[in-house]
Amino acid sequence: MPNIEKLETALPVAPLKLVAMRSAEALGRKVNDYLVEFRRNIHHSLKNDPAFHGYTESSYLCDVDCPRFGSGEGKAVFHESIRGKDLYILVDVCNHSLTYQVNGYTNHMSPDDHYQDLKRVIAAAAGKAHRINVIMPFLYESRQHKRSGRESLDCAFALEELSSMGVSNIITFDAHDPRVQNAIPLSGFDNFTAHYQFLRALLRNVPDLLIDKDHTVVISPDEGALNRAVYFAGVLGVNTGMFYKRRDYSTIIGGKNPIVAHEFLGDNIDGKDVFIIDDMISSGESILDTAKQLKAMNAKRVFLCTTFGLFTNGLSSFDHAYEHCYFDRIITTNLNYLPPELKDKPYFIEADMSKFLASIIDFSNHDSSFANVMTPTEKIHTILKKYNSREDVRL
Repeated sequence: MPNIEKLETALPVAPLKLVAMRSAEALGRKVNDYLVEFRRNIHHSLKNDPAFHGYTESSYLCDVDCPRFGSGEGKAVFHESIRGKDLYILVDVCNHSLTYQVNGYTNHMSPDDHYQDLKRVIAAAAGKAHRINVIMPFLYESRQHKRSGRESLDCAFALEELSSMGVSNIITFDAHDPRVQNAIPLSGFDNFTAHYQFLRALLRNVPDLLIDKDHTVVISPDEGALNRAVYFAGVLGVNTGMFYKRRDYSTIIGGKNPIVAHEFLGDNIDGKDVFIIDDMISSGESILDTAKQLKAMNAKRVFLCTTFGLFTNGLSSFDHAYEHCYFDRIITTNLNYLPPELKDKPYFIEADMSKFLASIIDFSNHDSSFANVMTPTEKIHTILKKYNSREDVRL
């Protein structure tokens, strides 16, 4: 773990406990393994002090369950004491693979169901845990983050609700619009990105990349993702461009205005490798159309980099686009549920976030500055230098 020496002189807030909700069990186990490794390897001079009771454990996962009644109602039950613990609750509100029974019918869990289970766990722990932290990689209702008419403000309301229930910190990744944190100005809200993990995954799996202004360009698929693209391009030292979505505002289809065309703004990309950076792939229509246009503009290779691969309309459109060479690779994180069949696709690359997430939890538990993990610029420069010099290192 980087900057581990910062923790060797810091006191933990309280004994650490990790609640991996059923929606995030696989990620939670990987995060727990890293936490166990971190704390076994740390050289803390006060490890045997009573204040460090429970600091080094074989597991930090908490035994908690959210059973359902036959009517579909539910509850949360802790099967161990969490009094005085620094509690981290990890939840994936986009995991649609889980089911429950309602009067003999099978229901798939929606984001609303996952959010209700999260509140049940918080309610069961309230008043007993020393501090409650929620790790919600995909922020609940983050796509409904602003009001454009007589609409609900779901994300802002959810944040207010969690804060009023006693949640001290909310940790999320690549929020659709991080300004939604203004809804809870007196509560902790931390938003992380996956730029370093994107690059590391790419360099591991595509060994012939040449990352400079003459061979690479970073593209934003729309104006909303421009800040992400500008930052990534600036760190890599390459140029950037963007597509502007021209929409038909007289029509609403599927709750949104349909896209009429994508207009490109930027320099010549002829013969260059292109990184498309966005926070999520939903149905994939927009990003695939962008990739198709880039290939028509004679881009050498197109890499789709997205924090959340939701694939709400399945993978058939991506299979079709890959067969027609509209893109070359999809790089997405394991922060949300991914369809099992995706991992067998020749175009898929996973950016593992579990070690990074474990580092965030460890620094938070010590109340240490997130500057130690939040800014990946130096790490990106280091890995690029090693890659460009073709050093024999583990990326």
